[in-house]
Amino acid sequence: MPDSRTDRLIRVDMTQGSVEIEPVPEAWQMLGGRALSARILLEDCDPLCEPLGPDNLLIFAPGLLAGSAAPTSGRLSVGAKSPLTGGIKEANVGGNPGQDLMKLGYRAIVVTGQPADSEARFALDVTAEGASLRPADEHRGKWNYRLIEDLAAHYPATASFISIGPAGEMRLSGASVACTDQEQERHPARHAGRGGLGAVMGSKGLKYVSLDAGRRPARKPLRRKEFMALSKSFTRTYLEGPAQEPFPKWGTSVCVSEADKIYTFPYKNRVEGRSPDAETLDGMRIVESFEERGGGMHNCLTGCIVQCSNIVHDAEGNYKTSALEFETLTLLGSNCGIASWEDVADLDRLCDEIGLDTIETGAAIAIYMDSGAMEFGDAEGAKRILGEIAEGTELGRTIGNGAVATGRKSGHARVPAVKGQAIPAWDPRPLKAAGVTYCTSAMGADHTAGLIVEPGQDYEEAVRASQESQILNAVVDSSGFCQFLMPNLDEVRAFFGHFLGCEVSREAISDLGWRCLEDEWEFNRRAGFSSADDAMADCMQTDAIGPQELVWDMAPELVARAYKRFEPRDELFELRPS
Repeated sequence: MPDSRTDRLIRVDMTQGSVEIEPVPEAWQMLGGRALSARILLEDCDPLCEPLGPDNLLIFAPGLLAGSAAPTSGRLSVGAKSPLTGGIKEANVGGNPGQDLMKLGYRAIVVTGQPADSEARFALDVTAEGASLRPADEHRGKWNYRLIEDLAAHYPATASFISIGPAGEMRLSGASVACTDQEQERHPARHAGRGGLGAVMGSKGLKYVSLDAGRRPARKPLRRKEFMALSKSFTRTYLEGPAQEPFPKWGTSVCVSEADKIYTFPYKNRVEGRSPDAETLDGMRIVESFEERGGGMHNCLTGCIVQCSNIVHDAEGNYKTSALEFETLTLLGSNCGIASWEDVADLDRLCDEIGLDTIETGAAIAIYMDSGAMEFGDAEGAKRILGEIAEGTELGRTIGNGAVATGRKSGHARVPAVKGQAIPAWDPRPLKAAGVTYCTSAMGADHTAGLIVEPGQDYEEAVRASQESQILNAVVDSSGFCQFLMPNLDEVRAFFGHFLGCEVSREAISDLGWRCLEDEWEFNRRAGFSSADDAMADCMQTDAIGPQELVWDMAPELVARAYKRFEPRDELFELRPS
């Protein structure tokens, strides 16, 4: 490997209060991020364990290229058995913790056990000198922004943080894991949102992790000259091409108008695929606010060239939130009948503070509204509900536990979810390949597992497109690259080859992605999942949208073909993440 410091794991036992550092097994040397998280969970975690019990593992694994000079390569995978789905879960997140962890020479942090006192809170500090646990009871119950503000007064300016808010401490299944960005204020605005992994972190009694790499240099590749030349040429091509487009130049929020045109901007708990409020929710309204209010676009992690994260200010020019993205504008906005992007910005900030997945929370609130308990479009009521989540009221806990829990509690049958996880903005009725991914991914309804935005696809082609996208995204999530950098498999294998000092073939890189999927599927099989769990939500099969009366109508036996590997074609290696 390029640097022997990267060959270590941190193992934390919260029951014993111990921390051990050990070498990475030889068999795991080429694994990073999602692929490493999946392998550790399959080999070291009992798939039948209680997700919020001591035997579950919580894993923080940067991508293989994190901490290097490769552009936009520092993303972090957070993995565990999900309390939301009961299956394996990886949530991928930006911010600086992934960069810092790899610069310190750690391939992953693996946390097991839980303290005897469920009210006890702990911090894990990771520096060049090692890793140690210490009590953090004084931070119990703090919201994320207040927590980081307090920590910033006691840690060096070079430190980054991973944390949970009250939702994680209450072990709610919609809880997220926050990472700080590279801004001077270190906003806890980057979230590993999906799957309730914040609840797993809360079950371990772990309030936060600090990572201080100081001024440690970037990790050095074995073929340094070739690696740096590739980084420069890739960066130049990206900045002269995709970076000039509305997306990713202005971030995902500007996808609203295009999504609305193809009936994948869900309205009022997905009863329609288009919203009458698309104009006032369009992310271009955020872009227009920059000139008068300040804010703008920035990179969430050191070394990012995409800079797709918006910084949103209020009418007085004060910072409110960052990375107000398309999924949040959709699920907390249109899907709840809320018309103003400014109200959604308030809700986004509250979710980041409390530590909640905006997709799962928006879906849950929309189901609550659809049940008749609350009017669609009631933005102030939605904000009050988020306050109740932080307070731990009965209603707050219901919504905080996600869409399926809310449907069960309210008795409302219209629950758009797959494998227990709320369907994201990209609707499976017009986007069949996305629907195949939701049904066959071990993650459940997660667009980041393999999204294809191509309406009108032939059904058999949709299955193949989903499989290819799932392979690609598994590799990208394992590399540390951001999906918005849009690398293809040929480019990833070139970076891997120069970094590792060996040839990485097309077969090897596609096998890496496929093996990651197989590990995830096998974990779920051992956890008790079967083909019956691959079913699309009933409401997606019966409730038609658009002039074509689109429903989810793909036969289960056709969807199941995604589990049988197709012979790789050239297009697989040229495919870019959507």
